[in-house]
Amino acid sequence: MTSDYKIIEGEYLRDILAQPQAVSDTLDAQEEGGPLKSLCERFAGGEFSRIVLTGMGSSFHALHPLNLELISQGHTPVMVETSELIYYMPTLFDRGTLIVAVSQSGRSVEIIRLLEINQRRASIIGVTNTPASPLAEGTDAVILTRAGDEFSVSCKTYLASLVSLAWLGALLCRKHLPNTRSELGEGAPAVRQYLERWRNHVGDIVPLLAGIRDLFLAGRGASLAAAGTGGLIIKESTHFHSEGMSGAAFRHGPMEMLNPDIFVLVFEGDIGVGHLNSRLVQDVMAKGGRSELVGKNASREAFRLPPVPQSLSPLLEILPVEMITLALAALTGREAGRFEIGSKVTTAE
Repeated sequence: MTSDYKIIEGEYLRDILAQPQAVSDTLDAQEEGGPLKSLCERFAGGEFSRIVLTGMGSSFHALHPLNLELISQGHTPVMVETSELIYYMPTLFDRGTLIVAVSQSGRSVEIIRLLEINQRRASIIGVTNTPASPLAEGTDAVILTRAGDEFSVSCKTYLASLVSLAWLGALLCRKHLPNTRSELGEGAPAVRQYLERWRNHVGDIVPLLAGIRDLFLAGRGASLAAAGTGGLIIKESTHFHSEGMSGAAFRHGPMEMLNPDIFVLVFEGDIGVGHLNSRLVQDVMAKGGRSELVGKNASREAFRLPPVPQSLSPLLEILPVEMITLALAALTGREAGRFEIGSKVTTAE
């Protein structure tokens, strides 16, 4: 019976509830000058022939909004996992390349290998939560997030990375920084508003997930950040199978799997694709699956996001996914976010 579930309140939940402070502290720490400003001005002035966006796991997925922002401003970024960059793209390590490398720990095996291969040829902007890490100390400019220590699964470091990358995008694209800071300032209160009712959200979600065996997360555009990160953190925190992908990709194959044991979480996204994502929810349910929409127009409170500027949607979209991790863990009697096999920092290639 779903009424018998119990949430085991551990360190992962503590980190989830600390996210508003992490967002606020990270925004307060963003600077407008120094080596970072110099590199961004050189990029905006056309000194670099290309910009490469790289990371692993949630650090990689967090780059989706920045990737789209750069494209909208006429640039052609290369967004690639660090593991692929270091082994298959050696020509990108030259003085005409600006690399944005994101890593919460700043010392994963792929990041260390990237620094070794580069040998100061390409200029690197590092985004990390760890000041004394190889990434922080071995790059041309560094953006330090202020999320504090994190127990296991990426949550507050992911939100802090999104804030830092939004700030970086404003610098790279020569946006009006006071406006950017003001807009990003709406993030922490909105995150806090949603999390104030976290118990209600989990209770709302538990019956929706009872009996499911597969979970998919689908979105488009900047929502690919939440879809990709969500698929990852559900597996990490609950040992439950989940996959993140684009809404269109779900129709190209996984749609054939639909039955009452499959749940599809769909991110509403921006106004240009909202109708497509809403239709996906309807089609999944019509074909026998379970589905819910995440966004301002969601039918359930647990999936309804506070109204914020569209640029802040990635910050909020991951929050219902975190509630799903707590609900799934409660249904199986485990503590969400406690690693049993792996560890927070990947040290093997």
